[in-house]
Amino acid sequence: MADQSSTPLRIGIIVFPGFQALDAFGPLDCLNVLSWTHNLTLSIISTTLSPVSTQIPLSPNALGQSILPTHTFATAPDLDVLLVPGGRGTRASTPAIQDAITYIRTVYPKLQHLITVCTGSGLAARAGILDGRRATTNKMIFDEIAALGPNVNWVPQARWVVDGNIWTSSGVSAGIDVTFAWIEMVFGETVAEKIANGLEYTRHRDANVDPFAKVHGL
Repeated sequence: MADQSSTPLRIGIIVFPGFQALDAFGPLDCLNVLSWTHNLTLSIISTTLSPVSTQIPLSPNALGQSILPTHTFATAPDLDVLLVPGGRGTRASTPAIQDAITYIRTVYPKLQHLITVCTGSGLAARAGILDGRRATTNKMIFDEIAALGPNVNWVPQARWVVDGNIWTSSGVSAGIDVTFAWIEMVFGETVAEKIANGLEYTRHRDANVDPFAKVHGL
């Protein structure tokens, strides 16, 4: 039975040119299914209301898909939870990325939870909100992202890390694991398991073990 009696949990996700598709759409699909039975709202937030593409200038044949924001950083509503995906776009210093960093820094004090995926933790680090905290990131470019937050206690082995109300995860698919861990914490194990089974997804359950740390020599 749907739980629609409570006040909606207000969720937002930042998007920017060159965001990684699965970083965003993996967690979003978990939340889509969660919304079938629980009261959620979703805001897709960017510097513009124009479509935002995953495409990057990696090669002339690089594919990309676009998502349509619902709000700009200036018009975004109050949120309870903010998702920050990663992707090659995070490693730029474009106006869109600078706007995202400023937004994260500004909105964080009002949030119940901040969840980053992959190199999204680099944006949070550049915003200064990870200073003095434990965090993790994509293992392929771990050292590069860690250099963005010299005052962060970066954890190389973790699949995801929870420090206070900040959840940071490893690369790409780890965003699904951290989202399920967050759903389990907020809504219970039964809810998380039902969604995972419905999506036919096998969860990584140990936050402290990321097999890709070994792959990338960490």
